[in-house]
Amino acid sequence: MRRLAIIPARGGSKRLPGKNIRSFCGKPMISYILETAEKSTLFDTIHVSTDCEEITRVVSDLGFPPDFPRPDKLADDHTPIMPVLKYVAEVYREKGQEFDQIWLLMACSPLVEPTDLVGAAKFSDIHNGEKAVISVAPYPVPVEWAFDLMDNGVLVPTQPGKFAIRSQDLGVKYYDTGSYVAFPSSHVFESCGAGSDTNFIGYVISKNKAVDIDDEEDWKLAEALFKH
Repeated sequence: MRRLAIIPARGGSKRLPGKNIRSFCGKPMISYILETAEKSTLFDTIHVSTDCEEITRVVSDLGFPPDFPRPDKLADDHTPIMPVLKYVAEVYREKGQEFDQIWLLMACSPLVEPTDLVGAAKFSDIHNGEKAVISVAPYPVPVEWAFDLMDNGVLVPTQPGKFAIRSQDLGVKYYDTGSYVAFPSSHVFESCGAGSDTNFIGYVISKNKAVDIDDEEDWKLAEALFKH
């Protein structure tokens, strides 16, 4: 099984400028997922896909120099991840390097451990590597209890009446943690546009590892969890 790990890390984050290389508990944020990927021993190639010279310098100093840059047309605010993965895989194919699986590892995933990646790889093997494996975690409360918050502060239930049903009777729902996905290569090469949300299997990780770091509050929570 030949695996390619791709870590997207463009330089234009708006909500947390420079978050991919900002210091997290004393080291650049992206260093954690790079170390995790390397320690897992799963990957033949680990590639950071970036358009940013500073990020390129940082990851190169960490021992992971990108083999080629990300083109500007794939580095704006609106480009989905799948075209980035497809571009990287196609460049490697042109270089004569083929892979059985293409893994998406997110740069801001400092709480993910090598055992999580190894577990997902074994889970993929159970399913013969035919489906994409995505990291998921259980919602903390039933999604049926969700509200839309109007501009005037009024709460509107998304599923009226479900508040009266006990949580244990509603069942557990899961969300994409935004940490990693293991794709069969064919899934990437045959994708169109943003791809699809079908043909996935879920590998459950701890809620304590499933912090989606989008703002300062998320950042502080992730640091607190990491330290403890």
